[in-house]
Amino acid sequence: MQTTNPSIADELSSPAAEEFSLSEARSIVGEFFTPNPWVYWPDLLLSWTVGIVCFQLVDFPEWITADAAWRWPIRIVAFVISSLLIYRCSLFIHELVHIRAGEFSLFRLVWNTLCGIPFLIPSFVYYTHLDHHRRKHYGTKEDGEYIPLARLPAWQILFYLSQIVFIPALAVIRFGLLTPLTWFSPRLRTWVHQHASSMIMDPTYIRPLPTQKTLRIMRLQEFLTFLFVWFIGLRTVWAGGILFSEPLPATFLLHVYLSGVFIVGINALRTLGAHRWTHLGDSEMTFVEQLLDSVNYPGKPLVGGLWAPIGLRFHALHHVFPTMPYHALAEAHRRLMRDLPANSPYRRCCANSLREVIVTLWQRARENGRTSPGAS
Repeated sequence: MQTTNPSIADELSSPAAEEFSLSEARSIVGEFFTPNPWVYWPDLLLSWTVGIVCFQLVDFPEWITADAAWRWPIRIVAFVISSLLIYRCSLFIHELVHIRAGEFSLFRLVWNTLCGIPFLIPSFVYYTHLDHHRRKHYGTKEDGEYIPLARLPAWQILFYLSQIVFIPALAVIRFGLLTPLTWFSPRLRTWVHQHASSMIMDPTYIRPLPTQKTLRIMRLQEFLTFLFVWFIGLRTVWAGGILFSEPLPATFLLHVYLSGVFIVGINALRTLGAHRWTHLGDSEMTFVEQLLDSVNYPGKPLVGGLWAPIGLRFHALHHVFPTMPYHALAEAHRRLMRDLPANSPYRRCCANSLREVIVTLWQRARENGRTSPGAS
């Protein structure tokens, strides 16, 4: 396949000679840094409501039709819609970590109640994302969201993607089994925090120990998530009382698992296309190098909004201005492309499609992985 992307050698040799004026870019998009609650609230609540209704229709298609011939088509359509909308709701965690502490407090509470705890991703698991945006940490061992996949053997990409079948079950184990055990073992508590409490790519990442304030938040959130896991577990095998006259359908847990795999799988593919993954982590990258290692997808907004919702198709722009709200990114990108100098490195961050970027990543891994000094 022909691509327009530069080679690894080109990307690693040219950025040092280029300049990007952050102040100039900010002057172009300075009006776009205030998150609008009138966008956040309707988006979250409508997406969640439709997503949960469609999720229920997968198990109860008879709510729509008594004709058995239509039930499987309804299940399939409802499964895709519910998974995409739950995925969209889940990715609001990315916005929350970038909104200043003390702001959107009610939104944080509602999101954790509706999404974070039921989807087994309470907001504390993403606090480490901020390290991904620290210039000294990006692409290094302190960045748990970076693996130099373009410089490693191609099988590492397949290994990364293979994890999608295990992550939903591991989340249940993390909160349903490990959480109560940490109440009795300080040593296990430390291990779980460092190795099993972060949404990251690199399985060798060690999360720094928390402050006392953060620890209190984490313990509350993981306790509530523990209760939810056991509540759902009991509901699948037991019924009684006024509220629950019968257990959940026998296929419910399979449905939950397949939804989790679907969602984690889309997010894994999106992540592969978010960066070029060219840095070995042996040195600090310049700002321009970090910029050129990130990707924007300005075309096909409807399709792009499905696999990279909540503004994540403008990932390079997000790395320029991490606190810019998702609803402003499209217009901010348009203005930057209009007003930045013709030789601005920002213009080199655009890709035509996710497929193009992933195919290029695979080709680079095959070409460079065996001979790279960072290969393993």
